[in-house]
Amino acid sequence: MRLSKRSRRSYSGRRPSEAGRSTQTAVRVLLFPALLLYLELVLHIYMGMGLAHFPVWLVFSGAGGLLLSAVTVPFHRQANAVISKVLAVLVTLVYAVELIAKKILQTFYGFSALKLAAGNRLTDYSDVIFSTVLHSIPILLVLFLPALFLLVLGEQMVGFWRFDARFAVLVAALALVLHLLGLGVVGLLPWKGDLTPKQLYQMDTNLDDQVEQLGLWTMLRLDMKHMLFPVKHNLEDDFDALGSLGAGSADASGASSSTQEPEGPVIDTSPNVMDVDLAKLAEEAPNDDLKWLANYFNSLTPTKKNEYTGMFEGYNVIQLVLEGFSGYVIDKDLTPTLYKLTHEGFIFNNYYTALHYTSTSNGECQTLLGLYPRNGGTATMTRTGELGTNAYFSLAQQLGRAGYQVMGFHPNGDMYGRLASHINLGYDWRQFEHGFDNLEVNDSGKLLWPQRDSYMVEASVDEYIHSDKPFHVYYLTISGHMPYSNNRVVAPYRETVRALPYSETTQNYVATAMEVDKALEVLLQKLEAAGKLDKTLIVATGDHIPYFNVDTLEELAGKTFGSSDDLERLKEGSIDFNVYKNSLILWSASMEEPVEVDKVCCQVDILPTLSNLLGLEYDSRMLAGSDILSDSEGLVVFTSRCWMSDKGFYNRFTQTFTPAEGVSMSPDEQETYVAAMKKLAGYKLDCTHLIVENDFYRYVFGG
Repeated sequence: MRLSKRSRRSYSGRRPSEAGRSTQTAVRVLLFPALLLYLELVLHIYMGMGLAHFPVWLVFSGAGGLLLSAVTVPFHRQANAVISKVLAVLVTLVYAVELIAKKILQTFYGFSALKLAAGNRLTDYSDVIFSTVLHSIPILLVLFLPALFLLVLGEQMVGFWRFDARFAVLVAALALVLHLLGLGVVGLLPWKGDLTPKQLYQMDTNLDDQVEQLGLWTMLRLDMKHMLFPVKHNLEDDFDALGSLGAGSADASGASSSTQEPEGPVIDTSPNVMDVDLAKLAEEAPNDDLKWLANYFNSLTPTKKNEYTGMFEGYNVIQLVLEGFSGYVIDKDLTPTLYKLTHEGFIFNNYYTALHYTSTSNGECQTLLGLYPRNGGTATMTRTGELGTNAYFSLAQQLGRAGYQVMGFHPNGDMYGRLASHINLGYDWRQFEHGFDNLEVNDSGKLLWPQRDSYMVEASVDEYIHSDKPFHVYYLTISGHMPYSNNRVVAPYRETVRALPYSETTQNYVATAMEVDKALEVLLQKLEAAGKLDKTLIVATGDHIPYFNVDTLEELAGKTFGSSDDLERLKEGSIDFNVYKNSLILWSASMEEPVEVDKVCCQVDILPTLSNLLGLEYDSRMLAGSDILSDSEGLVVFTSRCWMSDKGFYNRFTQTFTPAEGVSMSPDEQETYVAAMKKLAGYKLDCTHLIVENDFYRYVFGG
């Protein structure tokens, strides 16, 4: 027997009254706006983000939620129910994944970074991921509570009947109205700060700031939009105040250059520039980005040559980037080689390794390119490999042009597209499964994790040490990689570190530093046996601090750097920036006396400093860093756009400047200085993407 339409409706339960139907309709439409607002609130509160911009993500959550609601009402009752439940779970899952990513990797990730993540071997981080998820179960349950509630009680709550398509269009129209209201809230309200919602809405970087001020939903939406329609970078071209910045009157030790004795050999203090007509290049530039870059670099005061220019000309150069390294771990007895190299060469008392987006890869970007990385999207180093961008000033290319044998080694697979990017830098690049297969593997040929740095040196040193040409070798180490568990790297040092008065994690971290120390010891021994130690320059720095284990840094340093949550998430608005303080090794056995340097400096300064020490021709205006040993003012720019110079520290979050000890400025002088330095810091951060995407060095120097 066939049932009437009225009878068939009764099978799904009693039909609600008109009042009940109106209530359920309202609940039904507001379901996803409420869900997004709930997820944003939980994320912001749990991650310790400010709520001052609540009106912004309130409106955008409403707009996004109404759009999702419009998708879940025009179909058959069962289809609407399935779509609603699946969407609720998927949206919540996105927030959960972003929360875990932030806790592990210290940053939120947009969809534009999925290709980068897919190319990396996430199994190497399985222990960290599992541990983080396990410890995050309570907050994950809180996030999933509405979705679970909908799955179980959805029929009783909202009633998944069919609306017609006209109703879906009406809901979508309301979403558009709310979106326009959101644009008004972003653009018209008098927001204050160095980065406002209006600025962030037009940017494809600073994802963490976008999440805090615009909401995670909006950050992800903008990221997808910018993948399809790239941002046009309309940077200001106010360069008038920049000419006086960067060129100081202090030498490397902090003493005034006017105190130098007139006696002795005349020192060449001409500018480190090349025969490049930047003004002409700006006039003839084929696009606005290249024009801006040429004008920007032309406005800067170059650094000068100095008494250290050419000090190591013709030397072999071995450069190491040490995974997860902090100078707080150096100990005279436990790490004697590290202690020797940091105390008998150049001694940098105010050197920082600030953490930037994608940590290791962009630690390399600063060190190898002398540029700050882009804060969002594809990692800068990865992008240079994808595009084949001319890396004219990379040490590999500079020394390669000078006739050096140039090689690079990394005991891991192809992470961050390193095979392409490092070949592009100019290295004869060796990594696992690409020319560096004599590494430690198990019976099935799988690479053992983590590799020992000392073994890496042993397995590679014969490839270059007997060369009849000077050589430049780059090592990217792996032993110091998190997690600092009781692993195969720790094993040889376990008995020693277990006697230390630290937590087991910190003891394990010390053991990884001891392995780095052993690798350096082996390297020095091999160089000495080959008769090449006195003519070799050793350069080493960390890629970043062990950011996942800041408690370890506090134990080693004997002081706190902020709350545990702020440190783990590296919320730069709440931490002591000395957490980034580190050690830079710049040492040669030929140095008779150590040279102490008090200037503020960081990773981007390494490349121009080496270029000057090696007597190479380079243009100091075209790099973000500057020669540490010149008389220029030191500067470190952090990912949050806070910055530190020889004259003081600027906190972007509080918009306050604290002069360095002994520095005196009038209010007017301070205001002028801070305004100019803020502009310079922003330009230094923003110019890298323009350089890479427009292949600026190729435009200047050719192929």
